[in-house]
Amino acid sequence: MIVVVTGGAGFIGSHLSEALLAAGAIVHVIDNLSSGYRANIPSGAVLHETDIRSPEARSLIAGIRPEAVYHLAAQADVQRSLADPAEDASVNVKGTLNMLKASSEAGVRKFVFASTSAVYGNVAKDVVSEREKAEPMSFYGLSKRTAEQYIRIYSHLYGLDYTILRYGNVYGPRQTPKGEGGVVAVFLDRLRRAVPPTVHGDGEQTRDFVYVKDIVAANLAAFARGARETLNVGTGRATSVNELLRLLEQCRGAPIACRHAPARAGDIRHSRLDPRRARRVLRWESVYDTAAGIAETYASTLPSSR
Repeated sequence: MIVVVTGGAGFIGSHLSEALLAAGAIVHVIDNLSSGYRANIPSGAVLHETDIRSPEARSLIAGIRPEAVYHLAAQADVQRSLADPAEDASVNVKGTLNMLKASSEAGVRKFVFASTSAVYGNVAKDVVSEREKAEPMSFYGLSKRTAEQYIRIYSHLYGLDYTILRYGNVYGPRQTPKGEGGVVAVFLDRLRRAVPPTVHGDGEQTRDFVYVKDIVAANLAAFARGARETLNVGTGRATSVNELLRLLEQCRGAPIACRHAPARAGDIRHSRLDPRRARRVLRWESVYDTAAGIAETYASTLPSSR
């Protein structure tokens, strides 16, 4: 099987590329290295250093003719989207459109799209299912929601099969201390530099933290299942920032001193996904609890800190 992974030099994309190679796939990575790193690309994957918005990227897919395109490349920083919504839309909407057109023309069997829980905005419910109305409160969430709509219309008009995966807050080894859902990486980066982590607001805001290996498993399952589906990929468990700090203290074996700052514009107060549909459709389930995932991430980031 031949596949293309856009954003394959990034955090999630590099883990996915590794898993696809291990499963016997021929993996081509499209990445402009604006936020990814050449060192992340696993041995055996072929890197094409170009932008997903470019004619070159479209030509590459036409020449490769992959069975699947895993579209993970994105502008994924909420605060950056607020500062420059035009660039956010250009990457996340225009880039997705370019990849959709290329995939349709190349006869791609499956288009798997990395979306986000940010499309829901602030939903006044404890658990958010795919039935909830998506009302983003950041330009990042809006651009991802818009890209989803383009994917659905492309499928209707041209027959391109797809699965949209709405990720919870993904964390794990290789995550950089920036971008959507990067609080674990930000805290670990600060601990590594002996700088107190900053907690925005009261620390009681919650997220559905999902380990990167669980996200990869959902992507692999989406190749053969989930036709024209939009699915939440999360644990179904809510973890506050304060709880996250306590888990890091357990890994460190010592208290962590924090700084406090005001809550940030565009940040969602609570987010917990209902993953039951993904369990049924993909036959997938998260296997890492938060404590185990944080411990593994901590050990890979600060191996000699204890």
